[in-house]
Amino acid sequence: MAAVRALPALAAALLLAAAGQASKYSREANEGLAAADGKRRESAEFRVVRLNQIWEKAQRLHLSAVKLAELHSDLKLQEKDELSWKKLKAEGLDEDGEKEAKLRRNLNVIMTKYGMNGKKDSQLVDTNYIKDGTESDTLDDPRLEKLWSKAKTSGKFSDEELDKLWREFKHHKEKIREYNILLETVSRTEADIHKNVINPSEENLVKEEILHNKHRELKEKLRSINQGFERLRKVSHQGYDTTSEFEEPRVIDLWDMAKSANFTEKELESFREELKHFEAKIEKHHHYQKQLEISHQKLKHVEETGDKDHLNRNKEKYAMLQEKTKELGYKVKKHLQDLSSRISQGLQHNEL
Repeated sequence: MAAVRALPALAAALLLAAAGQASKYSREANEGLAAADGKRRESAEFRVVRLNQIWEKAQRLHLSAVKLAELHSDLKLQEKDELSWKKLKAEGLDEDGEKEAKLRRNLNVIMTKYGMNGKKDSQLVDTNYIKDGTESDTLDDPRLEKLWSKAKTSGKFSDEELDKLWREFKHHKEKIREYNILLETVSRTEADIHKNVINPSEENLVKEEILHNKHRELKEKLRSINQGFERLRKVSHQGYDTTSEFEEPRVIDLWDMAKSANFTEKELESFREELKHFEAKIEKHHHYQKQLEISHQKLKHVEETGDKDHLNRNKEKYAMLQEKTKELGYKVKKHLQDLSSRISQGLQHNEL
């Protein structure tokens, strides 16, 4: 009888032990998963999940070393803006959703720029002016193609000046592309408002305010495009002015717009000095881009020879140049964003 009474107690003890062991294994499994998840987060390039997904996808595509470094800088800037927006949203400071809409537009521009938006006609070829010269890409605009053709055959430009001019043409092409993406967004918003015009709502009023801001942004971009085209037309016909203050296309754009903004003489002079520092920063970035491309070519060559010591040395140099190019690229884009914002405020003040 004692043996029979002992059976339930024994069974209960076994069940408790099994439960304890299962709990232990479950806890260990969860801890293991948490640790693995933590390691993934630590090793992730970006703190925003979708930006990591874009970066991982880009690394699987056939982008050049320079374009990958440029994309990294663009995504770092996007990450900074998205994290700032999350903080604003938590504080209830983006009620109309305009900042969120702008973030989406910016990401769309990045995806289009690097041929990652799923549209075949926007896929970028793995080229850049450093590696492949000026004949490997198109300008997608008959007016620009005509100006470029005239400049090439004019005999007014040295090879170095032609490279510089090509950068100006490519920069202008990017501005047109960004304008078209924004225009498409504005058209969609207008269509939504017209659809609901019969039943006006508070949401519609918010959309109209967003639309007003987008139209102002469109106006600024169009002004920049028109000024840029006029400059390209002048330079293509007359050659470079040796007394020109700036050489880098982005700096020239900023200076032309600054002169149209509501700045005092003192503010304009201060801005001019800052643009000189900005141009020096861009030139340094160009230098590292060139070194990165050369290093990438050397690395591919050494990989074919099979010399391990030589390969390791080249890998170290390539990694160093890659990080430096990414870092400088981010600083250039951040500085450009800050300068553009200041000019935009000056131009808005003119309209008031």
